[in-house]
Amino acid sequence: MASAASRSRHLPMNAPPTLSTDAAIVLGMASTAMPFARSAEAQAERWLRILRLHGDVGDVLQALGVGEAPLEVVSRDGDDKPPDRPRPDAPDLLAAVTESAVGVAGKRGAEQIGTGDVFVAVIQVYGADFDRVLRAHGSDCNEVLERLGLEMSVVFGG
Repeated sequence: MASAASRSRHLPMNAPPTLSTDAAIVLGMASTAMPFARSAEAQAERWLRILRLHGDVGDVLQALGVGEAPLEVVSRDGDDKPPDRPRPDAPDLLAAVTESAVGVAGKRGAEQIGTGDVFVAVIQVYGADFDRVLRAHGSDCNEVLERLGLEMSVVFGG
């Protein structure tokens, strides 16, 4: 039986990072939740609800008092109506978040994609919509990034 050290020697040097358990759970839950969102802001709300329950990001969001319900009203854009049928030309935002998370983890030189990488990817993909949702819950992207020990430059590739 091969040892862990000998198995790792057979991995490609530039292999992409793998998903941590928490990141896999977050992305899996998002894949089932996003089809029911009627707007980018509703998707951002779903991302926040999922992220606040998992991994380092969940710990930080809960420590900051980010709860399930927003502290202030955010636009609902008919979120209580059934979702529209997916358009064939609609961008796959879940794939965009996943791809961005891989890139963020890769830039850090990480072997695993964590919830922090997913959080940064959600900021990159959803931008102001996600920050607006996070502010409605009593925090903002900068505050969470700071608590995670990340700088805003990681979001913008600087």
